[in-house]
Amino acid sequence: MLVGTEEALRAVASRDARFDGCFVHAVRSTGIYCRPSCPARTPKPANSVFFPTAAAAQAAGYRACRRCLPDAVPGSPEWNLRADLAGRAMRLISDGVVDRCGVRGLAKQLGYSTRHLTRVLTAELGAGPLGLARAHRAHSARLLIETTGIAFSDVAFAAGFSSLRQFNDTMREIFGSTPTEMRARAQRRTGVPSGAGAVHLRLPFRAPCDVAAVLRFLGQRALAGLENAGPDQYTRALRLPYGTGVATVRTGEKHVACTLRLTDMRDLGSAVARLRRLLDLDADPVAISDVLGADSVLRPAVTRSPGVRLPGSVDGLENLVRAVIGQQISVAAARKTTERLVTALGEPLPHPDGTVTTLFPTAEVLAEHAVEALPGPRRRAETVRDVATAVAEGRLALHPGRDEAELRADLERLRGIGPWTSSYVAMRVLGSPDVLLTGDLALRRGAAVLGLSEHPATIESHARRWSPWRSYAGVLLWEAAANGVSQQQAA
Repeated sequence: MLVGTEEALRAVASRDARFDGCFVHAVRSTGIYCRPSCPARTPKPANSVFFPTAAAAQAAGYRACRRCLPDAVPGSPEWNLRADLAGRAMRLISDGVVDRCGVRGLAKQLGYSTRHLTRVLTAELGAGPLGLARAHRAHSARLLIETTGIAFSDVAFAAGFSSLRQFNDTMREIFGSTPTEMRARAQRRTGVPSGAGAVHLRLPFRAPCDVAAVLRFLGQRALAGLENAGPDQYTRALRLPYGTGVATVRTGEKHVACTLRLTDMRDLGSAVARLRRLLDLDADPVAISDVLGADSVLRPAVTRSPGVRLPGSVDGLENLVRAVIGQQISVAAARKTTERLVTALGEPLPHPDGTVTTLFPTAEVLAEHAVEALPGPRRRAETVRDVATAVAEGRLALHPGRDEAELRADLERLRGIGPWTSSYVAMRVLGSPDVLLTGDLALRRGAAVLGLSEHPATIESHARRWSPWRSYAGVLLWEAAANGVSQQQAA
């Protein structure tokens, strides 16, 4: 848990929404757990107990508050900041790895035994991987119950429950309501639910949140066929564990509006988790602005862009390939080159959505055809081929549960990949908050716009005061370059 007991008590007493998702507040006298900002009457301190996760509260016998819906909050910023085993495991559990591969599969991806993993998660988070995955399943089921009209048997299957009985028992135990009661309440609040195959969601975040800047970043790099971007919306194709999907996100004052069209509803939880990472919705803007705004050089940029977010990734291989292609060329040139690759080798979507018609090529296809399909220097094409071959053969894993140092080492062993590319991938795929790409030309130009030297060593020295949020400082420098310089180079 990111805060101590005294700070947690103050957050609950003041109903401070900034702490929603950082911990849950359980009340001994009622047997209910809430988000810190719950509007219910504040209990006596002696009746309050705090847990780092909803799963830990559930394991202790508490059920979710019907009034504040404590699972419908931004995720803890701790999982982005922490690079230890517990933090990396939480990212994979949110992506549904336990439901797809079991605890043994989760432990294998993390490189530990199931016994050690269970021991660490129980000690750190108050629940083991099964309990954490159960809470994730319940959250996915609640989304389907409240936002669609599909049958409860299909909801149970899509959320990962093994039987309808297990689904009903879990929902009653965690939420204190039957699925029928939950859907009836949701319909009274929001009206007619979505139909099967399409889900309309509100993705919460901690305010302020500069989602518009993330959408601009993604829009400048959008690939025809794979993505479509507008002033306040972004649509892209998704390759998911059980099928495919198309996601559209739109900016909002209090949430991000999201529409998902999935070929298999079992992918709901994974799709939501990936979109949250893409938009960095679980970041703590207050902690970031406190550090970056304390520097007189960055203070004007922080003021202009409150709630800066770090653009993430929904596909590790795609991000790496785009980084390799984008090395040392402009954004526009990298986009055109990658579009040709997607057009030549991409897989058609089974259910296209407007101009979004194509999936990014698979590792197997890239390994076989990248050299012939990719224009430009042959050495760059061979690097893309080698990367794809390593992924296809299982020698290179590109998921958010990787250890940063190990991922960098694995990448830099491949010919054609150096520190800039490995750092960029760590920042985008892992969400590493403390990466500064001093070798990036656009970042150095942005530093000059803000009054710093363009020399990498000087920037690196000055940037020590920005730790542990140097990745976010880099985003501000990119924006300064884009606003102050007509031509820029970045991946």
